Order: sequence, then C-alpha cells, then structure tokens
Amino acid sequence: MTGTTDHTAESGYRGGDVRSDCWIRVSAAAGPSIALISRVEVQYGESIRALITGGLGALGIGNTQVEVEDQGALSWVIAARLEAAARQADSDLAQTFLPERIVSAREPVKDRLRRSRLYLPGNTPKFMLNAGMHRPDGVILDLEDSVAPARKGEARILVRNALRCQDFGDSEVMVRINQLPAGIEDLESIVPEEPEMILIPKVESPDQVVEVEETCRRIADHAGVRPPLLMPIIESARGIMCSLDIAEASSSVAALTIGLEDYTADLGVERTRGGTESIWARVRLVNSAVAAGIQPTDSVFSDVDDTEGLIASVIEAKALGFVGKGCIHPRQIATIHASFAPTAAEIEQAKRIVVAFETANARGEGVVALGSKMIDPPVVERALHTVGVAESLGLLSGDWRSDSVAERGANDA
Repeated sequence: MTGTTDHTAESGYRGGDVRSDCWIRVSAAAGPSIALISRVEVQYGESIRALITGGLGALGIGNTQVEVEDQGALSWVIAARLEAAARQADSDLAQTFLPERIVSAREPVKDRLRRSRLYLPGNTPKFMLNAGMHRPDGVILDLEDSVAPARKGEARILVRNALRCQDFGDSEVMVRINQLPAGIEDLESIVPEEPEMILIPKVESPDQVVEVEETCRRIADHAGVRPPLLMPIIESARGIMCSLDIAEASSSVAALTIGLEDYTADLGVERTRGGTESIWARVRLVNSAVAAGIQPTDSVFSDVDDTEGLIASVIEAKALGFVGKGCIHPRQIATIHASFAPTAAEIEQAKRIVVAFETANARGEGVVALGSKMIDPPVVERALHTVGVAESLGLLSGDWRSDSVAERGANDA
C-alpha cells in the first residue's frame, strides 16, 4: 500500500451493546479524513483523532478515509482496529502500528501456582480490561476456539497490543494459539511481546511441541526477548496415547492439560457431568505429567451456574492429582482456589508429620514416627508439599515450625 488503500475494509464491532471497543472502516480517498462518532467525544475526541492520524502515518496510508464508531475503546484497542482494517484492505501492508509499551514483561516461571487459568476471547477487549482484578493464577488470551475464522487476523493484532498495554496484575499471561500450522503465524506476532506461556491446542505428537519451541526461540532470539514456556493441550485419543512423549518433548513445557469437549467428540461419546467417559484419559495425563516433572492441569467446567458441580469437579481433579483447572467465567475462580487449597485438617496433619520428620533427622534417627505410626518417606514428601502450598497461599505463617515444636513439647510434657 503506497499512500492509500485500494479497497474498503473494516474491523471491530459496532452497535449499542458494544463496550470498550470500536468499529473502524478504511477506504480510499483523495486525502486523509476522519469521521468519528464516539460516546466519549467531549473528553477524548481530539486525542482519538490524533491517534488515528498518527496511525495512518505509521502505516503509510495517508490518503485514506477512516470512519470510526467508538464505544469507549482504549487507545491500544483503537490502534489494533485501525491496523487490522488496513491489513484487510491491503494484505501486502508491511508496516505496523505498535502502541507504546505500558506494562513490563515478566520472566516466565516454570514452577508456580496454576490453580486457575481464565480464558478470555482474543477479539473481545472488554473481557480483558478487568480480568486481573479477579486474581486468577493465569489469564489466557485466546486466539483459537473463541474467535471466528474471519476474525483471526484482527484478534492476533488485538492480543499483541494487549500484551504491550494491558495490566493483568499478578496473573501469568498466556496465549492460546491456533492449531498448527496456522498457529505459527500467531507466534510471529505474539512472541516478540513476551507472553509468559503459549498454549498449544490439539497436540498429538511431540514433533508439534518441538516445532513450536523452535519457532518461539527463533523469533525470541531475533527480537532479543525471552522465549515463553509451553503448555500442550491434548484433545484426542491419539494425543492421550502419546502424552508422555509430548510432556517430555521440550524443557520449555511447564504444564500439560486436556480439552475434554474435543476429546469426547473424538471418542464419539457425550461429555457427562460425572465424567466417567474421560477418567482413564485424565489419569493417564496426570501420570504422564508427573513422570515428566511438570504440572497436570484439568479441563474447564462448562456450566458457570452450577457451583456445586464445580466444587465436586475440582475435588475430584485434586484427588486424581491435578493441580489446577481452566475456567470460563470469573465467578469460578474463587471456588476453584478454595477447592484446591489444603483443608485445615490436611494442613494440621502435614505440620505434625513435617515436625516429626525434622525432629527425627535432627536427632540422627533413621525412623520417623508420629505417635504409634511409622511415617514412610512418600508420606513425608506429600506433607512437605502440603505445607509448601499452605505457605504460598498465606494459610501458614513463616514461623509455624516454632509454634508446632513448642506445642508438641508441651503435649509430651
């Protein structure tokens, strides 16, 4: 595109029910012109016009008519919609319109809490704006199932800008790319903006993980940034049968999860509330993840109104060995966190086991006992894990050992 656009194209959404978004149409014109309708015209009309003028210059399409219907979109959303419309008008457009980076990228952490991961449709900015306030352990900017095929290009630009400009608080920032090979194009736009983790959908072989890892490293090296961690999503019978190889395919793999809607569809069965049709696959996935030294995380619970069902699902997932679960609505987060947290009784028992173990070690005793029961090493390891989780969640203070030792001494006396 040299100075103008030869076609008319649009991006974004319009209408009275739209919030925190905008609709933009670009078309050829003798000179630049901007027709703006905005619900915040009085406060921000001039700054929106200045932003669009700057975007036309950055994209090299000065002789363009731009029509805008704004419903309170932030500047990075407007910039994304403008660039997306321009790219649809000219697929050969080389320039980008990158907003100034506002948020700092964080170094990915392989071993961290991943109890909840909140899916956010990648082409709907209103869901992104307050996602961090709900305090999920992770947010997933989704480019796959939640985005219509015709909207994939504009969603990719919107997610790219969100990674630069939207603060998600302490949540781990993840992006679910499209199924390969289309997902490779997603990586070209996303990896330079340093998401902490990439979710790879519909993985059936370790070669797919290796392809994503190598692509991420190539792009990251070229951009001078850190490559992201990876979470393969297994969604088929073939994928489940290859789950250990997938989990061990790369040192960048930090977690493994399952997509039960696609998995049950692949089996040709209905997904039920009880989940008996997928229990074998979920157990196999947990074993594969644990054997590979990574975290197994469960699928989403689809009925956002069934809190009792969600609690039961999380309790079952925890019993199977999962450490987290996907969620599709913010109201599910607190329930998931509470259900994955160790109970007061579990914490108390773990404390007693850990103190008994550490006391025996300090005395040089090879046998650990709690009352009249011998404590085997796997029991100690599980208790240490429970205590560690309780500490990380603030359910145990840093000096709990001193209190427990004093209490045990008083009881012995």
